[in-house]
Amino acid sequence: MGTTTGTVAELVQQRWGDHRPGLKFEDRVISHHQVAAGAAARAALLTDLLPPDGAPHIGVLLDNVPDYPLWLAAAALAGATVVGVNPTRRGPELAGDIIHTDCSLLITERAHLPLLEGLDTGIPPGRVLVVDDPGYAALLAPYEGAGPGDARVGPVGPGTRMLLSFTSGSTGAPKAAICSQGRLAAAGRSLVSYFGTGPDDVHYICMPMFHGNAVVAGWAPALAGGAAVALRRRFSASGFLPDVRAFGATYFTYVGRAVQYLLATPAKPDDRDNPLRTGFGTEAGAVDAARFTARFGVPLVEGYGSSEGGAALQRSPDAPPGAIGRATPGDDLAVVDPETGRELPRAVLDPAGGLLNGEEAIGELVNRGRSPFEGYWRNEQAAAARTRGGWYWTGDLFFRDERGFFHFAGRCDDRLRVDSENLAAAMIENILARYEPAAAVAVYAVPDPVAGDQVMAALALREGDVFDPEDFAAFLTAQPDLGTKMAPRFVRIAAAMPVTATNKVHRVGLRREGFRCTDPVWWSPQDAGPCGAAYRLLDGRDLGRLLKSYRDQGREDLLGR
Repeated sequence: MGTTTGTVAELVQQRWGDHRPGLKFEDRVISHHQVAAGAAARAALLTDLLPPDGAPHIGVLLDNVPDYPLWLAAAALAGATVVGVNPTRRGPELAGDIIHTDCSLLITERAHLPLLEGLDTGIPPGRVLVVDDPGYAALLAPYEGAGPGDARVGPVGPGTRMLLSFTSGSTGAPKAAICSQGRLAAAGRSLVSYFGTGPDDVHYICMPMFHGNAVVAGWAPALAGGAAVALRRRFSASGFLPDVRAFGATYFTYVGRAVQYLLATPAKPDDRDNPLRTGFGTEAGAVDAARFTARFGVPLVEGYGSSEGGAALQRSPDAPPGAIGRATPGDDLAVVDPETGRELPRAVLDPAGGLLNGEEAIGELVNRGRSPFEGYWRNEQAAAARTRGGWYWTGDLFFRDERGFFHFAGRCDDRLRVDSENLAAAMIENILARYEPAAAVAVYAVPDPVAGDQVMAALALREGDVFDPEDFAAFLTAQPDLGTKMAPRFVRIAAAMPVTATNKVHRVGLRREGFRCTDPVWWSPQDAGPCGAAYRLLDGRDLGRLLKSYRDQGREDLLGR
């Protein structure tokens, strides 16, 4: 059996003949060898299913079920590419993601078939495989004897395209970041080295596998270190600790509010009775990370890495509260003025960690050294903008303290990061623009009390119209392309949309004022969703409670930036 140096395919092949537990899901346990064999069978199937003249791209629209890592491994062996299809997308936007990435095959399950009804994805029915359909096992049966190097639909090497993961920019145009086999394998090996995980560990993956966190920080290091993977179909705060104990999980990854949701579960005396050694992720927030460690006895390691892989920060034990970390070895990261490229002064912090010179210290984080960014699929313009002047521009605002630690300060453009999902304001604006009473619409980010952003919209109504919160909620419910995290948490009813001297919407002013403005603001006390969002007027009492939630998390200083 041949191997390919520095590839995910090599890591999959190394598990052949390893009969230890490799994949755990609900009451099923599959050995490492069975995973590799299942991947080889699927790779062989690909040679018969994929058209010879099409891109070897496999769209995967699944929850965290065993077929997800099996298809990842199959794609690695076959030299194919997995496109993580986001099930929170809807209608034309969902179809557009599949079409844009030239998917020749779609792997899904019965629960997600309603999302595809009536959509033209360009994939014929015979190449839409439903993993929980009785015919699926019969389709795979003839290929069960395949070996891990028997079937390829393309070359396999470090530069072979392995993943296309959607991110979002200010224009709303599709941006599918490319990740090669070499980069993914290197990321897995790096995390094994950093955390010291190995064959005796169990990686609990409860974050969605279409998201880079689960694949890059969860699956890849498990594969590289020979650890088992335990899957949760969808994240459940109440099911987290029972799963961890049942699976014997020692390592888990998280993004966004997952930690907050876990802390919201009722505390029990035996919360520390669990096998976890560490958690790794982003955007837990310093306050909640400390609370999690105190309650569950599990340290959380916060990191930063752009979806495209162009820059990364690593937290160290001596990092001050609120800091993300320092640059990883070999990276030349700096905070610069996004207009001039001039490196900005270091931040001055008061004894409590408050920023004293934000006006001069906050800028865009760039990587001036060699960047592992590999581009966007069929979007050279976006890739050129990301790497202008030979630097990698993250699109994220940071400041850097005197000790060299970087602190996150927000987004450079009109991108929003809601519960670990990147959203483009322009896309949401296009949807809200259909609301008939609105003469003008602007969408922008306001800080979340814990981590990331919340969606805020400003509406200027047509003359004679008044804002009806129930009518607006019903409008949101009726929009087929409104994703589950796109509905505004706050709605500002502006007498007139503020504009700049060049007649562009004054987004900086809107963001600075946020929900603390003189115009009426309606809000949803619970996270607004596309179905059943309930809005009420933000009064003084609500505002006081809201501001306290920011103070409690140490994030009040982000308001008004």
